[in-house]
Amino acid sequence: MIRDFLRRVFALIKKEFITIWKDPKSRGIIIALPIMQLLVFANAITMEVKNIDVAVMDYSKSVESRELLSRFENSPRFRRFYYVQNENELKEKIDNQKVQIGLFIDNNFSTNIKAQKPVSVLIVTDGRQTNSASIAGGYASQIISGYNSEISKNKGAEIIPVTRNWYNPNLEYRWYILTVLVAMLALVITLLLTALSIARERELGTFDQLIVSPLSSFEILLGKTVPPLIIAMGLTCLMTVIIIYGFHVPFSGSIWLFLVAIFISLLSIVGVGLCISSICKTQQQAILGVITFQMPAILLSGFISPIEDMPVFLQYFTYINPIRFFMVLTRGIFLKGMGIEDTIMNLIPLIFIAIMTLSLAGWTFKRKLD
Repeated sequence: MIRDFLRRVFALIKKEFITIWKDPKSRGIIIALPIMQLLVFANAITMEVKNIDVAVMDYSKSVESRELLSRFENSPRFRRFYYVQNENELKEKIDNQKVQIGLFIDNNFSTNIKAQKPVSVLIVTDGRQTNSASIAGGYASQIISGYNSEISKNKGAEIIPVTRNWYNPNLEYRWYILTVLVAMLALVITLLLTALSIARERELGTFDQLIVSPLSSFEILLGKTVPPLIIAMGLTCLMTVIIIYGFHVPFSGSIWLFLVAIFISLLSIVGVGLCISSICKTQQQAILGVITFQMPAILLSGFISPIEDMPVFLQYFTYINPIRFFMVLTRGIFLKGMGIEDTIMNLIPLIFIAIMTLSLAGWTFKRKLD
């Protein structure tokens, strides 16, 4: 009896292995996917913040201020330095994410040091990137404290680093996580709804009914696009309401601009989902396809590690990743009140991705119908 049981189970196990191995797509996924994700994860995931760009507002322009700034310039953690003339230029650099931190040195910097009086150096960080802001601000404080040790020993003065976090004054990590989670959860919902749609029709045997129906390929594709888009829009709006009123995250931007940004972002993800669905024969393949796209997309979005710290070849891939721009839009409109110009600049790549993926899905779908 036990022998018969083991024989039946072994036969079933053998059948499953043969089924998986005979399917070229499944075979490619179980062999190529782990290797590909290992290479991507190894290069994309890092909690270290490097290549920090700095905006400098040096009103002192003294020997002491130049000596302090040289410490930053000689540090391997800092990359480019933009010397600005006023606070508006500094704000513009941080708003447009050209820099991660700003340094403000007062015109009394040198005078107070010579008079052996305490003097402060202001460090301004971009609070929208909570983790990066905290680490980059810490690096800057260490350099200033190191220079302070030398100055206090030689000249008896004290230099105090003062940190100010813009757009997230208390560096509330919850603000950052929740605004980004809107994009992440919208990605999961939209991909699953669209990727399973055509594959499900094939498994249920209703795909042939669609083929012989009077509907054109465009009409079928449109019918597959609208429902998941509406459902994902509704759920994303519901999550936004919960974040604002349930978790008390301040909403600083335009609600209409936010809705337009969500719609176009979700449309680009729908295109990706339909591409996956159009090339998969079963729902299992579709789910594997979603996982194959989803994990690298999240890693290359800047959510875990800053894009600037990734290898250059991976940074190019982020430009075709809809989640990168979706995250910037949700976080920017939520916390900073991103204006229409910055919003449009991030919507243009999403529109391009939506056009390309929907066109590819339509072409693939039409080809299979023919």
